[in-house]
Amino acid sequence: QEYEDFELTPLRYRPEGLEQLSEATRFSKEELQYMYRGFKQECPTGVISEETFKEIYGKFFPLGGQPDDGTGRNSAMYAHYVFGTMDQDGTGTITFGDFIMGLSVLLKGTLQERINWIFNLYDINNDGYITKEELIDIVTSIYDLMGDQTSPHIDDVTAVEHVDRVFDRLDLNKDGVVTMDEFMEYCSKNENVIESLNIFDEIQ
Repeated sequence: QEYEDFELTPLRYRPEGLEQLSEATRFSKEELQYMYRGFKQECPTGVISEETFKEIYGKFFPLGGQPDDGTGRNSAMYAHYVFGTMDQDGTGTITFGDFIMGLSVLLKGTLQERINWIFNLYDINNDGYITKEELIDIVTSIYDLMGDQTSPHIDDVTAVEHVDRVFDRLDLNKDGVVTMDEFMEYCSKNENVIESLNIFDEIQ
């Protein structure tokens, strides 16, 4: 039995074969077994709902699991966007395979694979383009997630102005949307972006 202490019941998800996952994700079998034990401890059914994902996210970011505070702002929105990127099939749940595939891109993927993952995160409606509105939603969700930890404090006007500057650099042909090619070209040549993505290499 490839996964330790795995019980198959009709309501439980059975993860992909260990060998198959190892090849697809570049994680060793030992790494996968270790991560699966932690995954199963948090999610005994073998799948993560969005609400559970937000709760887990909230353990790492104290503001990340908080609901709408009544002002129309929701500090769990960033977790919602990340969840959507990992839930490729739109089922409303993330399996261990979904989770590991996303994690493997961030930790073991090439620069191009990581940029592609981030593009999909920003492309909220999955239409193949990033609009300025989508970028504003993502950036605002990040500021909401960090709360008062941002220094200096970022208000909505400052966030929009920041997005305007970034979007202008991303939209190379000035047609009002950012394609994957434009996003890839900009990010792969920007030293600050490359440096920030290389941080993942240090946490493996």
